[in-house]
Amino acid sequence: MTAPVFVTDGPLPDGGGPASLILDGAEGRHAVSVRRLRVGEEIVLTDGAGTGAVGTVSAVEGKDRLVVAVDAVRSEPPPAPRITVVQALPKGDRGELAVETMTETGVDAIVPWSADRCITQWKGERGAKSLGKWRATAREAAKQSRRLWIPEVTEPMTTAAVARLLAGAAFAGVLHESGTRPLAAAPLPATGDIVLVVGPEGGVAPRELEAFAAAGAEPYRLGPTVLRTSTAGTAAAALLLTRSGRWG
Repeated sequence: MTAPVFVTDGPLPDGGGPASLILDGAEGRHAVSVRRLRVGEEIVLTDGAGTGAVGTVSAVEGKDRLVVAVDAVRSEPPPAPRITVVQALPKGDRGELAVETMTETGVDAIVPWSADRCITQWKGERGAKSLGKWRATAREAAKQSRRLWIPEVTEPMTTAAVARLLAGAAFAGVLHESGTRPLAAAPLPATGDIVLVVGPEGGVAPRELEAFAAAGAEPYRLGPTVLRTSTAGTAAAALLLTRSGRWG
């Protein structure tokens, strides 16, 4: 069984020699009281930014603290090309579902987008709470899928801000049923940023399509069926990861 991954806020060793690390707090509590890790079991500690310390549990202290004897340190370079999904805010808990599955698939960044036709709008304290849930979901999904890179979940963006993001991408596209070209045939870069927009339940509004087109983002169709906003990003990401060679 693959060793479980936990996130540590402390510095990781450089791999130059033997080292021990402490895992405590919420992550330590989860490791000891939920996963019930014991002395001798394998574990991976990551900083969430591409570095992981592989080791074994050398001591368990109380209900929320364990000591890890580091066996090796490995680092992964930033994935290329980098894949960002602009996700319109779905209703209910579908946003967290989208974040979870896109993270497990391999998306590198997720941008919450307040589209014109979004039923849900993030405002004030409710918005901050929802953003926190998205970020916590990405963190937990990254651990579950054994990722050393935790996807960035940005602050919510307006349509104007999304257009600026698209304008700076190496490839920019919008999933939309009006697209005449399949995403499977889109010209993808070997490096740089791929940014893809997923609209809300009511679809991308005409003025938004115009703004994105002006920024260089063409509409593309994913397939013959129309997917929910909470699943379209995951399906598209799998296609892009395959075509870009990251799923080689």
